[in-house]
Amino acid sequence: MDFKARAQASLADAGLQSKLASIKGKFVDMRAAAVRELPNFEAMREAGSGVRDAVLGDLDVWLEEFERNATARGATVLWARDGAEICRHVIEIARRHGVTKATKSKSMLSEEADLNAALTAAGIQPVETDLGEYILQINDNEAPSHIIAPVMHKTKDEVSDLFARVHQRPRKTEITEMAREAREMLRAHFVSAQMGISGGNFLIAETGSAALVTNEGNGRMVTTLPRVHVVITGIEKVIPTLEDLCLLLRLLTRSATGQTISNYVSVLTGARAAGELDGPEHTYFILVDNGRAGLVGTDFALMLRCIRCGACMNHCPVYQAVGGHAYGWVYPGPMGSVLTPLFVGIEKALDLPYANTLCNQCGVVCPVKIPLPELLRKLREREVERRLRPLAERLALKLWAWVAARPALYAAGTKLAVRYLRWLARGRTTIPVLAAVPAWTEGRDFPAPEGRTFRELYAEGRS
Repeated sequence: MDFKARAQASLADAGLQSKLASIKGKFVDMRAAAVRELPNFEAMREAGSGVRDAVLGDLDVWLEEFERNATARGATVLWARDGAEICRHVIEIARRHGVTKATKSKSMLSEEADLNAALTAAGIQPVETDLGEYILQINDNEAPSHIIAPVMHKTKDEVSDLFARVHQRPRKTEITEMAREAREMLRAHFVSAQMGISGGNFLIAETGSAALVTNEGNGRMVTTLPRVHVVITGIEKVIPTLEDLCLLLRLLTRSATGQTISNYVSVLTGARAAGELDGPEHTYFILVDNGRAGLVGTDFALMLRCIRCGACMNHCPVYQAVGGHAYGWVYPGPMGSVLTPLFVGIEKALDLPYANTLCNQCGVVCPVKIPLPELLRKLREREVERRLRPLAERLALKLWAWVAARPALYAAGTKLAVRYLRWLARGRTTIPVLAAVPAWTEGRDFPAPEGRTFRELYAEGRS
């Protein structure tokens, strides 16, 4: 997961840069407008983080409560340690019920497990039904670039060309016509799939239900039409009550898309009972660990508060500059820069804790008050403690620390450095090539020193 190389490629991609520039700030403005409607939004954030912390403090108790109530309402609860176990459970369920096609609503955990590839290998056709995910699937199974707007890196014309090629229909350019065409292509899959697979935004312990939030209606088609419904979600998604759900939904939708509430909010409970007209005959909940349980009680437990709204990446200047694919795995942006090293191993994602400016825009807008910069700093500390940083970097920092501990030597070194930088600038305000460390000026100019140093000004003030 070489963030540096991926980020450089993203910055050099003129087409991607144009797309990122066209959407920059849109989610930011929509969130700001939605938040202004609630004068008590900060109190709601505090309450929301309190709900999440209370659950995480007794996670095993609430999970057992959920399992008990879900089972009492006819559902089957399964547990998965990792992505491989998710795939095994889903394939076993499919074979038990004679499933050859599964429609899918958005599920980031299925992305963690690479479930589509596993289903295809087992002879089961997965069909993504979220419009963005569908576009990516028919485009050679491309990875999403955002957790709520997975296809934000593509233009309307690119999607139009893709539809014409894959659907073998006349090319359309109006968004409403393109959306209708996608619905027409998906309709046959909705009515013929024997199994639906969804994620779950929250699990409600008191009722044994999954809450699902969507804007397109595909979630309800996936969860009510097929005979079998499988919910795949993380163990940290459990919350105590429906009242807690009301609070967290207010935070989620405003933070994610700037909506008062999403177009569709489904609370899915059990299997179809006698006399009910719709719903699945069999409901399965697959509750997934995949590294989450190991965070409980650690410095990184606060990351389990996350409700996957995407606000942190929408406000992140780094994400806005390079897009989601630069981060190399399922979760981009600040939340991904914390989660990915924790889930896949920090040694496989050394760049990500540094893929940010620590400006704290992410922490300020997080609806459940996750201190993301603090967690990123802790990951950086862990890299240093484990001696995972490059040798040249470690030696350079040791040299700097040694010099900084000797004031006279540090002062002399500062004077030499300033003279050297002014010589490189040759009267200009910027330095195009920083000869000692040229990598710093590969993509930008270095500002030349201006005026006197702090030491000189301080000495003058004391005299």
